[in-house]
Amino acid sequence: MWESLLKLFRIPDLKKRVIFTLLMLVIFRVGAHVPVPGIDPQALANVFSQGGLLSFLDMFAGGALSRFSILALGIMPYINASIIFQLLTSVVPKLEELAKSGEEGRDKIAQYTRWGTILLAAVQGFGITVWLESMGVVFAPGIPYRITVILTLTAGSMFLMWLGELVSDYGIGNGISLIIFAGIVARIIPQMVSTVALIRVGEINPIMFILNLVFWILIIAFVVLFQEAQRRIPVQYAKRVVGRRMYGGQSTHIPIRVIQGGVIPIIFASSILLFPATLAQFFQGSAFMKSIADALTPNSPLYLTIYAALIIFFTFFYTAVTFNPMELADNMKKYGGFIPGIRPGRPTVEYLDRSLSRITLWGALFLMIVAVLPDLLVRVTNVTTLYFGGTGIIIMVGVAIETVRQLEAQLLMRHYEGFIKK
Repeated sequence: MWESLLKLFRIPDLKKRVIFTLLMLVIFRVGAHVPVPGIDPQALANVFSQGGLLSFLDMFAGGALSRFSILALGIMPYINASIIFQLLTSVVPKLEELAKSGEEGRDKIAQYTRWGTILLAAVQGFGITVWLESMGVVFAPGIPYRITVILTLTAGSMFLMWLGELVSDYGIGNGISLIIFAGIVARIIPQMVSTVALIRVGEINPIMFILNLVFWILIIAFVVLFQEAQRRIPVQYAKRVVGRRMYGGQSTHIPIRVIQGGVIPIIFASSILLFPATLAQFFQGSAFMKSIADALTPNSPLYLTIYAALIIFFTFFYTAVTFNPMELADNMKKYGGFIPGIRPGRPTVEYLDRSLSRITLWGALFLMIVAVLPDLLVRVTNVTTLYFGGTGIIIMVGVAIETVRQLEAQLLMRHYEGFIKK
C-alpha cells in the first residue's frame, strides 16, 4: 500500500489532483476557524456544551457551528437543495425532460439547485441569527446585524459548494462528500485526545473505553463488508454471425451492490431530518416550536424512528433512480443477452426488479441498524467523549472507499499496481 501511495506522487497529473484536493480541504478547515463578528465566544461555548441537536449539527459542519464561523451552515443547504430537486425530477415532467436531455439539461438543473441553495442558506441564516439573539450571545442585536450574518453565512455556504465542485472537477473523489468527511475527521482527533486525558485522571473506566473502541472497530469492519458486498446475476450472450465473423457466446454478470446508494441515503436522511429540527431549535420562543425541538433531539425515540424510516426510504429511492431494470433488460435483449432460466423481455425486468428489491431491503436494514445502534452503546459504556455516531461512521467509510476506488482506477489506467491486492 505504501508503494502505491508513493506512485501517486510519481504521476504528474495524479500528483496535481491529490495536492489540489488536500489544498482545498485545508482551505475549508481554515475557513471553519474564521468567526463571524459580534459574537460572545464564551456564551456560545456554554450553549453548545449542552449537547443534543447542536452537537449533532456541529458534526456535519466540522466544528464550524460551535465557533460560529463564516462556514457555520456547512454544506447542508446544498445537500438539501439537491435532495429537493432530485425528488422534483421524479414528479415534475419538465424537470424530468431536462434530466434526460443531456448535458445542457443537467446543467440547468444544477443551476436551479444553486439558487435553491442560496434560498435555503438564507432561511437557515435568518433562523440561526434569531436564535443567537434569543440566547443572549450577540453583542449588538438588530436588523443590520441580522442582514450581515445572513449574507455572511449564505456566502460561506455557497463558497463551500463551489469548493466541492472544484474538488470533483480537478481533484480526486466527490468534493461534497470529502468536505463532510474532513469535517467529521476534524472532530474525531480532539475527541480521542480528550478521552485519553479523561482516562488518565480516572473519569472514564479504561475497560469501558476498550469495549467502546472494539465495538467501533467491529462496526467499521461490517460497514466495509456491506459496502463491498454484491450479488452477481449471471448473463449469457448468444452467438450470432455478422458477415463472416461470429460475435457473442461469452458469459458475464450484472453486479448489484447490497448498498446500492452507498453513503447517499444516510446523508439525505440526515439533511432532511435536521432541517425542520434546526428551524424548531432556532425558534423556540413558542411552546409549539419548543416541543418540536425537544421531540427531534438526536437520540430521542421519535428522532431515531423517523431517521430509520428515512434511511429505508432514501435507500429504495436512490436505488430506483440510479438502477433501471427495464432499460437494462432492453439493452440485454438488444445485444442478444439473457439471464439463464429467465426469458428475455418482461420476465427479465420482473426478475431484476425482484432481486434488486430484496437486496436493497437488506442494505437499508443494515444502514438503519448501524445508524441507530451506537446510541445504545453510549448508554451501556457511558463513554460520551468518543462518540461520532453511526452516521459519521458510514459517511467516513463510504467516502474513504469511494476515494480509494477512484485512486485505484487512476493507477490501473496508467498501468500501475493499485491499492487492492487481487
